[in-house]
Amino acid sequence: MAKSQSKTGGDERDWQLLMPLAELESRAVTMKRVAGRQIAVFKTAAGPRACDNRCPHEGYPLSEGSLSPECILTCNWHNWKFNLETGENLYGGDRLRTYALEIRADEIWIDITEAPYESRYLSITGSLRDAFDDYSYDRVAREIARLGRLGADPLDALRLAIDWSWQKMEFGWTHAYAGMADWLQLYDEHPDDAEIQLVCLVESVAHIAFDVLREPEYEYSDEVTAFDADRLVADIEAENENAAVAAIRGGIRDGLKFADFEQALTRAALQHYNDFGHSLIYVSKAGALIERLGNGVMEPLLLALLREMVCASREDKIPEFRGYRGQLKKWGRHKNQNPVPGLWRRQGINKSLEATIDCSGCPPQQIYHALLLANANNLLAFDISQQDKIHVSVSGNVGWLDFTHGLTFAAAVRQQCLRFPELWPQGLLQMACFNGRNAAFTTPDLALDQWRPDDVGSKMEKILKQVLDHGQGEHIVAVHLLKTALAVRREIHGLEQSDAELLVVALTRFFESPLKRRQARRTAFQSLQFVAKE
Repeated sequence: MAKSQSKTGGDERDWQLLMPLAELESRAVTMKRVAGRQIAVFKTAAGPRACDNRCPHEGYPLSEGSLSPECILTCNWHNWKFNLETGENLYGGDRLRTYALEIRADEIWIDITEAPYESRYLSITGSLRDAFDDYSYDRVAREIARLGRLGADPLDALRLAIDWSWQKMEFGWTHAYAGMADWLQLYDEHPDDAEIQLVCLVESVAHIAFDVLREPEYEYSDEVTAFDADRLVADIEAENENAAVAAIRGGIRDGLKFADFEQALTRAALQHYNDFGHSLIYVSKAGALIERLGNGVMEPLLLALLREMVCASREDKIPEFRGYRGQLKKWGRHKNQNPVPGLWRRQGINKSLEATIDCSGCPPQQIYHALLLANANNLLAFDISQQDKIHVSVSGNVGWLDFTHGLTFAAAVRQQCLRFPELWPQGLLQMACFNGRNAAFTTPDLALDQWRPDDVGSKMEKILKQVLDHGQGEHIVAVHLLKTALAVRREIHGLEQSDAELLVVALTRFFESPLKRRQARRTAFQSLQFVAKE
């Protein structure tokens, strides 16, 4: 293929011979290959025009498309339309690359010069933003793939998603940010598998996009004050968001790192049975995200985390969990009951709290181990028929995802309380709250043999492969599969074989059992009951 280099305004251009002019005269469109590219060439009233032959939507050949007299090119597979002069997508999706042409004597030459890196980066990330705002899953995947092909850091997609979303989360953190931390873990475990890495990035970005779809930006205070750990905990307790935000901004201004905030945030997360443990889980994930993505994401992540903590429900203030506060005051005063999982088996909330206090003279990690297995037993014994019940109260709306929190919260308790041992009493008693709440929805029998794997390690590998191609339409389900699997994998390290097997058996049952998400008739029943009492 003949080539020529020309300079325009100091920029070197890459012109290559495309085809003889006469070849286009005999047909309306043709496809040519130039430097590894497929180029569609069209004869128009304004002269020859060229573009990538592959439609940027799904790759179908645009040379088989339809061109209007106004130079609008339609891909006939999905009716996407492009301005052939500019490449603009008339439907607002992926742009089409068009090429400058020159007629030299009896030949058509094409300029295949690549735009500068910065220009291409901005074009890709701008298009990614459009896909993000539209919640277009497949387009998000294509744009992140283009980012990687450009040679940019693919993790920029995550940094940008945080920047685009943190002020649109009305009540602060959601599972989307927490899931990002876990997807990143799998991303790092597969450095040589571009396909798996793309899955991890797309799942992260798409979940965030879904959670903020059509949400406005919510304001945060611009105030800045000096950071004080005790003051921050008190401000969160008082639900004084502006003061808490100002303290975090001030700490970052003064050069503090996440480690400088972590103890206060963990204390605040465990100050109550916050949002059924979500606050503590989110603290642990915030640290992982900041460490991996850099301090540039610290301020948006921590401000959104503060809002979640301020807005979180304090479950220990409702009647079912009101015994928690009184039992916390008794920590360490009772006999050293040997902590074994059976102490908590099918025990309600108050009995579970009492059993934990009875063991409080024992080493915290010993109590933790027993409570971890107790919550695994609950997952293994969840009464699946609960999903099909219609005439139940709102408090009976308990399902698989509630049970998985017993394990994911446990993993967060161990991580954070090993760092801040003074918080073990709160963490362990809140694990007991999980056990007691879920115990009412379990059966007497544990179906161990039905779900027992031949090998724990190989079963965990299979489960993680399933996570990476989960097939779930709801991000909230996919992220629960992800975070529960990773929590179990973390917690089985160092356990005896039988205990590790119990956790994996419980996880297997969750993965392989039906999960009912929409309760149409139950919702109708509860709504009628509610309205009748108005």
